[in-house]
Amino acid sequence: MSIVTVQLGQCGNQIGFEVFDALFNDSHCTQGLCSKRENKVYQSSCKERFFNEEENGVPVARAVLVDMEPKVINQTLSKAAQSGRWKYGQHSCFCQKQGSGNNWAYGYSVHGPRHKESVMNLIQKEVEKCDSLSGFFIIMSMAGGTGSGLGTFITQNLQDQYSSSLKMNHIIWPYGTGEVIVQNYNSILTLSHLYRSSDALLVHENDAVHKICAKLMNIKQISFNNINQVLAHQLGSVFQPTYSEEGSFHYRRNPLGIDWRVQPPLSRLPTLGKRSLNEELHFNTSIANLVILRGKDVHSADVGGLKDPALYTSWLGPDNAFNVWKTQRAFSKYEKSAALVSNSQFLVKPLDMIVSKAWNMFASKAYIHQYTKFGIEEEDFLDSFTLLEQVVASYCNL
Repeated sequence: MSIVTVQLGQCGNQIGFEVFDALFNDSHCTQGLCSKRENKVYQSSCKERFFNEEENGVPVARAVLVDMEPKVINQTLSKAAQSGRWKYGQHSCFCQKQGSGNNWAYGYSVHGPRHKESVMNLIQKEVEKCDSLSGFFIIMSMAGGTGSGLGTFITQNLQDQYSSSLKMNHIIWPYGTGEVIVQNYNSILTLSHLYRSSDALLVHENDAVHKICAKLMNIKQISFNNINQVLAHQLGSVFQPTYSEEGSFHYRRNPLGIDWRVQPPLSRLPTLGKRSLNEELHFNTSIANLVILRGKDVHSADVGGLKDPALYTSWLGPDNAFNVWKTQRAFSKYEKSAALVSNSQFLVKPLDMIVSKAWNMFASKAYIHQYTKFGIEEEDFLDSFTLLEQVVASYCNL
């Protein structure tokens, strides 16, 4: 089964390139610590997921590139072609000559409707190349205008047209110190709309990845390129093929694998009174955890600690909340590697902080006119605040 990736805006296109490069390099790594036959099956499974049939011997990424300015897309196409290992499709990109000015409303209300038909046609052509579609992986930032606004609009249209296919949005959480003065407005509008239209939000915080570059990799002058490579590495270790079940040597056909949509039983819903965020939580309560193990000794690895019921909410036990995927095929030359995807309270504080900062600006009517002139009214902001405060309260009460 295949994934169609939609790269949106400067951030989405730069990360998308690094993701495909990491996937390709890993799948063609000769030091996979497994037999040649198993390595060939692994390569074939990776190709089915992320690349089309080869043109002149070069694999073509299953991707659509979208930006409202041509510079980054041209750079991305060029870098992929120059590598000589893989490339993007000749007719898989859409760009214009006017950006979104870091304004979510412009991306969502102007560029979205204006270019809907062109973008959705490109996506449909990519879908038609898949023998079996697993879903969409949408890479976007929350801080700017094109990735956040247009990305939200495209996600809603994917939900309308491909309701039975999973939509997973990879969201880049902006630096807390701020890249864009209205980034908190853009963020709350993005998150509240995607909460209704996306099946799963996979979040990376720029601040957290920056710390990895500084403290674990000892990089002195950290660039966005460094950060994007770390992100791509982590995403690759999650999305590359794994065995379908314990003891099996067949790779799982569905790369997105589990049901990411979690519904608490109505009879056991917690009260929605928001617990104070100043109250220190004893630990990070989870709704669901997925561990992916790769390389040497995976079948003897002890994951019992992640099955402790104390880690999970009272209405969902470890049997339902915990999954582990394994493969003896190593990832990217590492003898052993482990990745954790967690739906937990980890983002409560960053989310509450973004909502609070946006509310302080909204209360003083700062920059609201930049959104209302493109059709986003004060009621839309209030709806977003209400929804996200309910999300924070729900996670606080796990």
